[in-house]
This record gives sequence, structure tokens and C-alpha cells, in this order.
Amino acid sequence: MEKSGRTSSVTGAQAPRVTPLGRRNAAAPGRQPPDLVQAVVRACELLKLFQDDRQVLRSVELARKAGLHKATASRLLRTLEHAGLLERVAGDRFRSRIRFSFERRHRIGFATRGMDTPFSRDVALGLHRAAEEAAVELVVLDSHRSPRAALRDAERLVREGVKLVVEFQSHERVAPLIAACFLRANIPVIAVEIPHPGAVFFGANNYQAGLIGGRALGKWIRQHWGDELDAVLQIVEERAGALVRLRVSGMLEGLREVVPQAGEAAQFQIDGAGNFERTFELVRRHLRLSPPQRTAVLACNDPSALGAIRAFEEAGRTESCAVMGQNASLEARNELRRRRTPLVGSVAYFPEHYGEAIIRLARLMLQGRPVPPAVYTRHVLITAENVDRYYPLDKLLPRPELASRTPPLRPG
Repeated sequence: MEKSGRTSSVTGAQAPRVTPLGRRNAAAPGRQPPDLVQAVVRACELLKLFQDDRQVLRSVELARKAGLHKATASRLLRTLEHAGLLERVAGDRFRSRIRFSFERRHRIGFATRGMDTPFSRDVALGLHRAAEEAAVELVVLDSHRSPRAALRDAERLVREGVKLVVEFQSHERVAPLIAACFLRANIPVIAVEIPHPGAVFFGANNYQAGLIGGRALGKWIRQHWGDELDAVLQIVEERAGALVRLRVSGMLEGLREVVPQAGEAAQFQIDGAGNFERTFELVRRHLRLSPPQRTAVLACNDPSALGAIRAFEEAGRTESCAVMGQNASLEARNELRRRRTPLVGSVAYFPEHYGEAIIRLARLMLQGRPVPPAVYTRHVLITAENVDRYYPLDKLLPRPELASRTPPLRPG
């Protein structure tokens, strides 16, 4: 990733050039090589007549444009239909089932907040991969979670002349300014995780994800502690704004549904900024001032959950905490595989699949087709019991350090 103010282009493979049909080998006059299979050549000519996967063409029209006899074209079309490359819509009408990339090359801006968390890395890598597959040029600017840099990056993307922007920054308070910048330039925006006025939202259904986690945590507490709960510790990320805070609100509501006594427990809240080290330090300080008590920890994301766990472990209170995370990052999944971990579960958002869905959404927007104002990812509770079923390939990946390390001790 490039720092704010510098531009990098992630360029996918060039979109294939299509030679006008009805003029075979127009780009290479002369006789065809003798080893070509003519039936395959003719089938390819039929397939190239489809401009995208929505276009419907009649067999007569296809035969005429490809310069084929109607009987020959009919046999080839039936063969392509049988092979799954064409779909018969009605009677003698066909539609391509081949996935098309953008017909012309688009430059899309990606204003990222950085690669400092597993979630951010998964989103960025997935978007890069999807852009390459769709032959899209991705213009990347990195704000490193700075609101000022995020605003400068928006102005830079306007100057770059991008056709659409994927905005993935962390600060709700600058979202209206960033949105206004793109609105003045008539550039459509997809806002990832943090809503921006006028933009299409893509990301988590935060309250629903919170409910899933809170209810699961409540069931664990009822089973293991018999509804005895002394304290609830909420770990939030204030800069992310009200929508992300709904995760923790949903967890608290879900917990109270299952364990009504949670409403009578002592309530504590800290702003861990979504960060492992900051959360570790703040929870450590909290534990020094609090007596041992059974505590439900509601974390806004996995780095916060893991920072809290390490603080409880350092204080020797692992048995008195039950933790619920959000995102189901690789670090959290490895923590769930650890024996006797206080991490009850983490709600998956599948950020590794964001890229493909975002590029698909961008394609619809650039084609002028209607899209919903918000597109949500799916959520699944990941626990020690199902983590290997949902993520069987984790064992092949290098183990990250975040879930196992403890920040160095500091005086005071």
C-alpha cells in the first residue's frame, strides 16, 4: 500500500480484444493454420457475439452474424448449451453463461484505512484480487487511519479522474466531508463499514451480528456459570461511530435476552480504539481497580477481544471472564483452537469475500443499473466446535503473532 498522497495502480489482465465477427481472421489475413479444429473455431465465433451475460440473441441472428449455415449454427448452439456455456431462454433464443469482465477498462479508486488489522488486510487483498480478475485498474490511497489524510485522499482521487470510489476509512466525523467531495465531482461511492451520506453502504449488519454474539455468550454463561454474572465489560471503538457501536449494543441486548441478570450486573465501558495494545493496557488498568468477579466481555472486534483476554490472563483471572469477539479473524480462530481459552466465540464477517462482492456491485453501478442503498455481508457464529469446518485450511497458513503475544510490561 502507498502512503497518502501517492498513487499506485493495481492493474489486472487486459480485457480481451474481440475481432469483429463476420470478418474471420481480419487481424491476420491469409489462410488459417492447418491444425485448427474448425468446429471449435466456429463455436468460439458464436460465443464472441454475446456482448455481456444479459444479452439474448436468436439462433438465426447468431448464424447470420457468424457467417454459418443455420443447421451448423443450430448444432453448435445445442452443443454449447449442453456444455453449460449457453442458456436457452425461450425457443431459439440464447444467453451466454460465461462470466464477462468489464467491457472497457475502468479506473476505480480505493481509499483504504491501512493494513494494520487482519480485517483490513483481508478486505484490501480481496479487493485487489477481484479487481485483477475483472480487469479493473485500482487506484489505491492509504490514509493510515488519519481523518485529514482520508480527506486529502478523496480530493486526490477526484483529480485522478476515477469513475467510482470504494471508501474504507475509519472516522465517522469526516464521512460527510468526504462524501461531499465525491458528490461535487459526480463520482459514485461504495462506503465499506462506515456509512457516508449518499453512498451505497457495504459491510456488516452490525446490530444483527451483535445479537448473534450476545445470545451465544448468554447461553455459555447459563451453562457454565448458572446465570451468575457480576460485571459486563463493553469494549467499543468510538471513532468508528454509531453504526459500529451497534455491534456492542446488539451483544448486550442478546446477552440480556438469555441472561436477564446481566441488566443488574455492574456495567463498564472502555474505548479500546479497535486496537490490541490499547485494549490490553486499559483492561489491565481496569482489573487493577476491580475485585475478582465473573465478567462478560463484549468486544467490538477481535483485536479488542484478544487484548482483553491477555489482560485477564496476566491478572490470573482467566476463569472469571467469558469473551465474545467480532470478525472471526485468523488470530481469533487460532485462539478458539487453544485449550481452555475464555474466548467463547467470534461472529464471522468473511472480509476475504468483500472484494468480489464490491466489484460486482461497482459493475452494476457503472452500468447505471439500480442497486439497493445497503448491501450486507452474511454472519456466522464461529466457535471451537465449528471453526475447523468453516476454515479447514487455516492449518496451512503461517500463525500470526497477535493472538499469542502480550505487550511488554510497563511500570505503573
